[in-house]
Amino acid sequence: MPAIDLARLKKQTAHLADIFDQPTDFLREHREILDFYVNRTLRSQGVAPSSVLPTYRTPTVVLRQIETALGPVAENKPIQALELADALWDEGWLETRLLAAFLLGRIPPQEERLLARLTAWTQAVRDPEVRGALLTTSLTRLRKETPDLFLILVKEWLHPARQRMWSNGIQAIVPLVNNPDYDNLPPIFEVVEPIIRSSPAALQSDMRELLTALYNVSPDETLFFISQILKKTKSPLPAVSLRRMSRELPEALQISLREILQIKK
Repeated sequence: MPAIDLARLKKQTAHLADIFDQPTDFLREHREILDFYVNRTLRSQGVAPSSVLPTYRTPTVVLRQIETALGPVAENKPIQALELADALWDEGWLETRLLAAFLLGRIPPQEERLLARLTAWTQAVRDPEVRGALLTTSLTRLRKETPDLFLILVKEWLHPARQRMWSNGIQAIVPLVNNPDYDNLPPIFEVVEPIIRSSPAALQSDMRELLTALYNVSPDETLFFISQILKKTKSPLPAVSLRRMSRELPEALQISLREILQIKK
């Protein structure tokens, strides 16, 4: 891999911005950049660690410079950004799919095809790094600018008929809970209540992360939410699940949960 000349890299990525609305030419130039900065000693390993995708093993500084150059263009050309994201996704490399996920996050939430693309890709994704990018970076503007629309999307993912999407829905909602500018928890409680009631064992880790985030923001509201679920639900599953995960929850939440579960008995 050649040493990274930042001046040259900026020139290369600026050219990508110039051909943003020409997917065929963009993909060719993008491949050349990725290939130029390949670490040949690692490229032969084929796929990234913990990944099923082939990778160029491109240095992070290169990927970030590409994003820096393309971000403003994607915001100003949302239709072209979506078309380019589709082309990058179809390329099937780790780097191209991460860039596709980044571009989705810069498209205005009003773009009508955005939600459909997010749902389709999150259903199909197997790579953990790309999945994480789709559930965080790709949803950035949607969460920030139109939280009501974001919650509608998550509610669709958490529909009883879409159990394969439940983990994605919970993971997507955690950054909204953690956003210091968002403090309207009741709509979040409403969206996630059916999942907490069902308490599938496979989602215990996701539920633990969600409850911790909710508790950190508003302990009283979160404890009331949990107690109401336990009071209204005839199934023993929520109580069983809470007992199992309680040891890995914050200490204060553990203590309060024990008290609530004791009353439940």
